Amino acid sequence: MVTHVGDDAPVARAAARHGFVLPGGGPGLGDVLTGAAGAVLTGVAPAGAADLDGVAAAWRTSQDRVGVPAAPRVCVVLVDGLGHLNLGERSGHAPFLRRASAGCDPVTSTFPSTTATALGTFGTGVAPGGTGMLGYTVRIPGTGALANLVQWSDAPEPERYQPHASTLELLAGAGVAVTSVGPARFAGSGLTRAALRGARYVAAERLDERVDAALAALRAPGLTYLYWGDVDKVGHHEGVGSRAWGDALADADAEIARLARSLPRGAVLVVTADHGMVDVDPAVRWDVATDPRLSAGVALVAGEPRASHVHLAPGADAERVRATWQDVLGDAAAVLTRDEVVDAGLLGPVADRVRPVVGDLMVAMTGAATVVDTRTQTASSLEMVGVHGSLTPHEMLVPCVVVA
Repeated sequence: MVTHVGDDAPVARAAARHGFVLPGGGPGLGDVLTGAAGAVLTGVAPAGAADLDGVAAAWRTSQDRVGVPAAPRVCVVLVDGLGHLNLGERSGHAPFLRRASAGCDPVTSTFPSTTATALGTFGTGVAPGGTGMLGYTVRIPGTGALANLVQWSDAPEPERYQPHASTLELLAGAGVAVTSVGPARFAGSGLTRAALRGARYVAAERLDERVDAALAALRAPGLTYLYWGDVDKVGHHEGVGSRAWGDALADADAEIARLARSLPRGAVLVVTADHGMVDVDPAVRWDVATDPRLSAGVALVAGEPRASHVHLAPGADAERVRATWQDVLGDAAAVLTRDEVVDAGLLGPVADRVRPVVGDLMVAMTGAATVVDTRTQTASSLEMVGVHGSLTPHEMLVPCVVVA
């Protein structure tokens, strides 16, 4: 994910105006799991390593970018929704991560900064423009269906939609033991198959059970991946400024600290997240379904309230619709055309098969603002207090804590 844009580029102007963090130019989420794989590949030196060819070199580059030392055992923990700035603002609830993160720089998430997109890049090392996993919901080329990539509903087979091999799959193919620890419902799910396929899956529900399962896997050399989603879940329902979110962070921190204390000698722990979160204000929310200015010329809105893909009706004038949206939303959003998004590298290199998935317009929200469409979004999604997806620092910067 490389982004180098000139000072006169629309994306650069939007970034300067709104304080956006753009993906690319430094370590990103796509470097974390690949960097851990490079560390294990060096530490284990399996007989099948030669089969990885150029992939191993790319992994070692990522390993250097995120500072993971070579080790025969590496455990990567992803805490869904734990932004770098969110963690800093509530660090009193996370004494272990506060100490462990000293000297560790954050990495950037993907755009959109949302779970399906971020996990696609985290799991494969491929930018969103290659995976096609461009939001919570996306329009499927050919059918026009609005697919949900978290639940993987109304979407093609995961391996067909996202054809790139996962890092876990490649590492396992080289003969390294690879274990993924998460809830039973994610075993073989569409999102797991799309982004994180190839590992031996160990189902565990409570975080303490997942830590125990990870420690059991780490008795042998290899890579272990552990997912924890409750911090994100509480953030959505209660907000990142809530007492409940602080409690969820404290619970996660305590178990991650136990994991770190219990690691076998010589093992390395990496803690990261897929995105951060902001608490939104219903007073600065626009509904495409009830606002004729926003619905004019629009066939479908995909994505999420903080990062929308606006697909236009046949014959609609993109520049006119863009100007209308920008006028209505004002400083609450940056409204960009597909060409501007692609040319600026916000999605990384965009494959031909993925280009139609990108909206004719993409909308990145600022502050506490959102755009929704009650024709396609559920009532529960509209009630969320904490959300994510845009390019603000709170959403884009995520921790990458290395404990060796």
